[in-house]
Amino acid sequence: MPVRPLSDETLHLIDAVRDALAQRCGPTAMEERTLFGCRAFFVDGKLCIGVKGAELLVRLPPERHGEFQEMQNTRELSPGGMQGYFWIEPHGYARAAQWAFWLDEALAYNPRAKASPKRRKTAPTAAPASKAPPAKTAPRRHSIFEADD
Repeated sequence: MPVRPLSDETLHLIDAVRDALAQRCGPTAMEERTLFGCRAFFVDGKLCIGVKGAELLVRLPPERHGEFQEMQNTRELSPGGMQGYFWIEPHGYARAAQWAFWLDEALAYNPRAKASPKRRKTAPTAAPASKAPPAKTAPRRHSIFEADD
């Protein structure tokens, strides 16, 4: 299935998050990836903020989940599931003070957040050097070539 292009509004929001995080924590501490259909920004290897459409995905302290849940223009990532992950609707970050609040909360929690384990990349296994070379055998032929005998 082909990937749909992102809207101008979404691209603008992604740029705004990228610039804000680069200003606050430096571009080297930040990594950008696609995660769950959204553009996710990781700080020090931990999910911090994501963008999907016009909404922000913000990782916040799980112990304050109830407090954030009661705020306007927020909804849980998965109700009853992952504590501390919230979608913020555009009216929830439309003003500069609101924008700064969500960025500051996410970055303040980031040092305490648990990093998800890195995926292991499968490297090609090298043959042990101590083994003798295999005996020469006739090359195996695929079944589609058997009729050519």
